[in-house]
Amino acid sequence: MENIGIIAGGGQFPELFIKAAKKAGRRVVVIAHKGETEESVAEAADAVCWIKLGQLGKLISFFKAQAVKETVFLGTITKTKIFRDVLPDFKALTLWNKIDRKQDDAILRAIAGAMEAEGIEVLESTLFLQDLLFPEGVLTRAKPTKQQRLDIEFGWQNARAIGALDIGQCVVVRNCTVLAVEAIEGTDATILRGGELAKEKCVVVKVKKPGQDFRFDLPATGLNTIKNLIKVKGEVLAVEAGQSLLFDRQSMVAEADRAGIVVVGVKENDDGTLTIG
Repeated sequence: MENIGIIAGGGQFPELFIKAAKKAGRRVVVIAHKGETEESVAEAADAVCWIKLGQLGKLISFFKAQAVKETVFLGTITKTKIFRDVLPDFKALTLWNKIDRKQDDAILRAIAGAMEAEGIEVLESTLFLQDLLFPEGVLTRAKPTKQQRLDIEFGWQNARAIGALDIGQCVVVRNCTVLAVEAIEGTDATILRGGELAKEKCVVVKVKKPGQDFRFDLPATGLNTIKNLIKVKGEVLAVEAGQSLLFDRQSMVAEADRAGIVVVGVKENDDGTLTIG
């Protein structure tokens, strides 16, 4: 059986990938992050090594010992931990000092480059799991109104702009006014912050970054996204179709239907116009 490595963060993505990889006949070797990765991920792996964020040398050594030549990045890492809960080894410190801009793409590309220099290729995170990509069209019974469509278009332009700066992938808007922009805190916190300012009827737009690298940091939404929208009496979740991940689709849509929330996969056409449902 050919080995495949997983650099696992939190959430269900790593475990879903393990099941799909084993079904495809691969032996799965996992790097698990303490305080992030679920124990069930480690239990499902054929081999596992627990590390703290920043132990790049230990990661590479373990993969080499396990004859891993291909790997994927899967799951979430609490980004604020870079300021308080990192244990960088010499290899990580050397790499960190070479990165001018300490932003997601620059950091992840640098790590991927260091691994590939050691003979470990980083593959797209959607390998084996294309069915998790967000579908195009309206997923819920409720459909976007004229004003909601205007908010989606407005939010889309702004989300693209912050993505181009590698700041975040999500904005919260109402009546064509930006209420919150995602940064290091993540989508859930952005929704709660923007929703509180909106009071009600906010629209959440989440898109890929221009030139998004499918190897890491794909936009993702799921049941928890809808639960946070409900908390702030939000109305719409609009996500770029085919360019982001959707978890717990059935339960997510059911929860949105109960709350009357619109969930729609939006496509950007070649001329820059949007197809919204």
